[in-house]
Parts: sequence; structure tokens; C-alpha cells
Amino acid sequence: MLDLELLRTLVCVVDEGSFTRAASRVHRTQSTVSQQVRKLEQGVGKTLLWRDRAGGNVSATEDGEVMVAYARRLLAIAGEAEHVLSAPRKASVLRLGIPEDFDVAQLTALLAGFAASHADVRLETSSGMSMDLRQGLESGDLDLALVKREPADGPCLAAWPERLVWVGGAQRASEGGAVPLVLFPQGCIYRKRAIYALESAGRPWHIAYHSHSLAGVQAAVAAGLGVSLLPAFARLDTHEVLSEDAGFGPVPPTELAIVGKPRALNAAEQHLVEALKQAIGQDGPDASPA
Repeated sequence: MLDLELLRTLVCVVDEGSFTRAASRVHRTQSTVSQQVRKLEQGVGKTLLWRDRAGGNVSATEDGEVMVAYARRLLAIAGEAEHVLSAPRKASVLRLGIPEDFDVAQLTALLAGFAASHADVRLETSSGMSMDLRQGLESGDLDLALVKREPADGPCLAAWPERLVWVGGAQRASEGGAVPLVLFPQGCIYRKRAIYALESAGRPWHIAYHSHSLAGVQAAVAAGLGVSLLPAFARLDTHEVLSEDAGFGPVPPTELAIVGKPRALNAAEQHLVEALKQAIGQDGPDASPA
């Protein structure tokens, strides 16, 4: 690989026509400049300069002229790269995490509007389990996140309670045996609530179906594969709300919260938080899955 420093020395020697003048220009000894050119010649296997020992002048050979032309281009590109990378970036990145089972339909217009009004901010939205989103905040991979959690579980920027209901399909399995559950993966607070409620009531259960997506859980319940515990907003018309008389008692609510890093928010983050609060708070969290 060509050494830019050696190329810079070669160009300087050719421009000055002398090792002595080139050495003065780059603030090095003549011996050092001569060694650098010799090292470059050894690297490419070509003689690049004619040396006039009598007059102390040098000139480029035919191969040297070719090398100098490429050297000028490479040095110019390197200078351009240094300039671009050293200049302040025009767009900052704001990374938002949302739960994997979150229905983003309500947030689509919000995110598009935020991006349009903040041309200097690149908004990156990713999804995952709430516990993974919290880890993303801790590791610095996320700036803000919407998470499902226990009520008042630590500091947050805004929070809304979620009322949970037991739901089943019209063709539910017989209530006499173990309760077939349709669940989200481990780590989901809805899953923990459902299992704890049945265990506390002494009711046997088994996992009939699990899915990362809200649509998958909803479809499995509607098809009669089992019952699930969901926020009231997520109940479909094809779902039957299961009553306490049927052995499905009420459970404590969960919470949808906006959380961020333990530091002061910058202006863009503040604007996004306010937009999220307005969008979610207009109709409450029951209008938008968490």
C-alpha cells in the first residue's frame, strides 16, 4: 500500500527540483528526504527521479511522472476526506425504541411529522422487548424508549396505566382442564401477570402458543388456541372478555412509560417526548398497543 507521507515527499521534491529545497520546505534533513524517496522507489520497484549529482538538481523519470500524477490525486482525496470528517456533522441521530408488539399505526404520522420539522435530526426507530429496550438505554444504543413495565418502576418522562383483560376466542378449549395460554416471549410483563394470576388461583396451565407480535397473539386467541392477558385496547371484536365468574380474576394494571438516559435531554429529544406525550395522551394508552 502506498504511503501518503512518501508520496507527499516525492511531489515536494519534483516541485522544488531539489532535495535540498524540498528538505527545507518540509522541515526535514536532506538525508531524510532522500531516504523517503528511495523507500518509495523500492516499494514500487521503479526509478522515479533522475539525480544530477553535479548540480544537485533532480527531475522525474517517465515512471516518476506517472507516480507524481497519481500522488497528487491521492493526496487531494486524502485531504478531502480529512476535511469532511473533521467538519461538524449536519445531522444528529436520535434513536427511539418501541416495544416489539407495539402498533405503530398511531405513531406513523407523528414520526413523519417530527422528521419533517427536524431536518437536522435523523430519527432511527427500532423495536424489541421492553427489557431489551432498557438494556439499549443503559448501553447507549438508544436515546429514548417506550417500555411496558410495573407501575412507577423508576423515573420516567411520562407514563400511562394500561388496563389488562383476559380474552379468549369463541371456540375456547374446555375450562375443565389446564388453561391453554397464548403468550408473548419470556420477559414480557403481560406473560408474567397471566402466569402469576393463574398460579395464585391454583389453576393449572400450559403454553399453547407464543408469538413476538401482537397480531400473532390476537390471531391465535381468535382462532381458539387459548386465552391471553392483553391491554383492553388490544381486544378484537372476535375476542370474548373472560369474567371472574369463569375463573379469570382481574389483575393489576401495567404501565406504558417513556424513559431516557439519566441526563438532561437535548432540544430534539424534548420535542420528540412532547410529541409522543401528545400522541399517546390524546386517547390514552388504550388507543395504542404497548
